[in-house]
Amino acid sequence: MPMQAHAACTFLTPVGGGDPIVKKKVERPKGLIGKAVGRTNWDTDFVVNQPYRNFKLFFTADSSDPSSYPIQAFLKFSDGSNLKVADQQLKPPVGTGRMFGPFQQVAGKSISQVNFR
Repeated sequence: MPMQAHAACTFLTPVGGGDPIVKKKVERPKGLIGKAVGRTNWDTDFVVNQPYRNFKLFFTADSSDPSSYPIQAFLKFSDGSNLKVADQQLKPPVGTGRMFGPFQQVAGKSISQVNFR
């Protein structure tokens, strides 16, 4: 089935439902293990329920703490594989952010989820 062109962007729904604009409180890792691993608590998967030509992700800092945030994004495929499309530190001024992408559809693959962390 050929992909149809969409005139406007469509927000993807998080896995489990809810508002497509996800707002999370990012906390610094706690304890010795958390500090060693460096994981945050804002990993989110979004459902891709139809074919799209490309994907754009947005990150906005809504904090008074001028921190640096580790940003990673993955396209997850229906065959269980994935493709990392973003991996960087971002230090945006408070109330501003950045768009990541557009990331193109991968030929021969079916994207089932987009992961942003």
